[in-house]
Amino acid sequence: MVAASNEAAVRLIDSWPDWSAPTLLIVGPQGSGKSHLAQVFRMRAGGAEITADALRQEDVPDLLSDGACVVEDLPAAGGAEREVALFHLLNLAKETGSSLLLTARDFSSAWNIGLPDLASRLAAVPTVSLGLPCDELLRGLLVKLFADKQIKVDEAVIAYLVRNMERSGDAAIKLVEQLDRISLETKSSVTRPFVAKVLADQLAEHAAE
Repeated sequence: MVAASNEAAVRLIDSWPDWSAPTLLIVGPQGSGKSHLAQVFRMRAGGAEITADALRQEDVPDLLSDGACVVEDLPAAGGAEREVALFHLLNLAKETGSSLLLTARDFSSAWNIGLPDLASRLAAVPTVSLGLPCDELLRGLLVKLFADKQIKVDEAVIAYLVRNMERSGDAAIKLVEQLDRISLETKSSVTRPFVAKVLADQLAEHAAE
């Protein structure tokens, strides 16, 4: 689903392999859809996938052996070791013409990088940011999630959720699953009062923790 909050990033993923550089960095808060776009990229490009905290210099050649790689959740703990591995991965992608997709919550300028050459390389990497889902995107996602579970809901339910739920794709998926489970357990229809009670119960649970 494409909306203002993710349009630029989706356009770049769709434009692969015609990127202006071998590496692309997607930046956005948790739940903004970075991992989903990374999976879309992998479906197109193939290749390896790794989290930043698992990155090792000796693994770099294997990571790009199929011509593409995704590294998620940058930056990572590990200091110099991780930085050297990432530096070599960026260089090898450029040398071999491989495609490298990176994801992070913050722009690389905020990573507190100790390796100057890595900071320089990252500064030159094309970067696109994601925002939390706008109303349009969240509404479309909720409609799809309910339809996938064959749950009939009216517009009042969707509008209430868009106004009151946590604004993230992950939250929408978990919430629809929860509503489906509770409605089956209680043999209730997913109405606006039902949804309001589930959300109120959630808030009460979080407050008690």
